[in-house]
Amino acid sequence: MTRRRQLRPEEMALWREVARRTEPLNPRRKQVAMTPANPPKTPNPAPKEAHSFPSFRLGAAAQGNDSRHDVLPGIAERIASAPVAMDCKSFQRLKRGKLSPEAKLDLHGMTLDQAHGALVGFMLRAHGAGKRLVLVVTGKGKDRDGGGPIPVRHGMLRHNVPHWLRLPPLGPLVLQVTEAHIRHGGGGAYYVYLRRRR
Repeated sequence: MTRRRQLRPEEMALWREVARRTEPLNPRRKQVAMTPANPPKTPNPAPKEAHSFPSFRLGAAAQGNDSRHDVLPGIAERIASAPVAMDCKSFQRLKRGKLSPEAKLDLHGMTLDQAHGALVGFMLRAHGAGKRLVLVVTGKGKDRDGGGPIPVRHGMLRHNVPHWLRLPPLGPLVLQVTEAHIRHGGGGAYYVYLRRRR
């Protein structure tokens, strides 16, 4: 394939039409007619006016410590901000620890796979038995962040159990999930209020 040195007449006409319709970026600079057939022989001279930029200081415009960069709020805030789906009076009694759980599942020492299987089986059995309030103990978890580039939240079970309770097959059975009262485990346990059997 050989390289052409000349543009065809229709290509030259198209280029002239494009050049005619374009608007200059800097209208104060002198316009130089430029076509592909005759590129400029000398480089454009530097603009004569000197620009003065304001002095720059790193962090001058910062507005203090901004916490909006945290991608996901903590598990306690997420659960507390969830809408209340059960009776408000019962929910307040539940939050104060006045209601007693009918069954308890302790997930301490389990891996994620073991805990997920145990949780699904326990919740299906509890719902099948007609229980309404169960306690799931996850523990607060150990801080295993090794200082790597990606931060790791501690308490893997504590963060995954509410997520598992929203997914099938448990999602349709669960009416409300909330952090347990301190007498039932506090931040290391969850009350799970189940729907009635139909």
